[in-house]
Amino acid sequence: MGGNGVALIAVTKTFGPDAWLMAQAAGCDGVGENYAQEVLIKAEVVPRANRLPVHFIGQLQTNKIKQLADIVDVWQSVDRASVITEIAQRVKRPDVGLFIQVNTTEEDHKGGCSPSALAQLVKQAMDAGLLVNGLMTVGPTDADPQRTRAAFALLRSLADEHGLEHRSMGMTGDLEIAIEEGSTMVRIGSAIFGNRPSRQQ
Repeated sequence: MGGNGVALIAVTKTFGPDAWLMAQAAGCDGVGENYAQEVLIKAEVVPRANRLPVHFIGQLQTNKIKQLADIVDVWQSVDRASVITEIAQRVKRPDVGLFIQVNTTEEDHKGGCSPSALAQLVKQAMDAGLLVNGLMTVGPTDADPQRTRAAFALLRSLADEHGLEHRSMGMTGDLEIAIEEGSTMVRIGSAIFGNRPSRQQ
């Protein structure tokens, strides 16, 4: 955890397994991945003893959860009941946590549950015995500072309302606003590793 109390998740998607080792050497708090296949490949190369907690931050498909159940330490993009059910069924490690992703920008193409659906998902996860660490959101696509601030302020308010400690919000382009609005965890990729290589299909 950084000196200001904000955890740094190094977003290593599209970079090779070495990025996991580099993030650990740099003192990051975890690595963030978006694609199941990449997680599987990197986990084959980097032994568990040599890696940071793995956060899955991409869109979650229930059929991928079984494949990743023994690797992912924190599921950051949980946004619907079927995903919670699958995680509860497949993940048997008691220390695995999850964040409920909330769509705080009202953009249809973005993942995340609506704020009105949040209470039911938190209850479902807790009733299933899952560890709910906090909430996660993605800022607006147009990066408008006022809309960004409003989206992050809403997430903080929702986290407080539900008694959840952590707020995963803020990426390379909006991390300053996120921290001002109470982020406890930022997800940073290009500012650490430089421009991303093209993803191999």
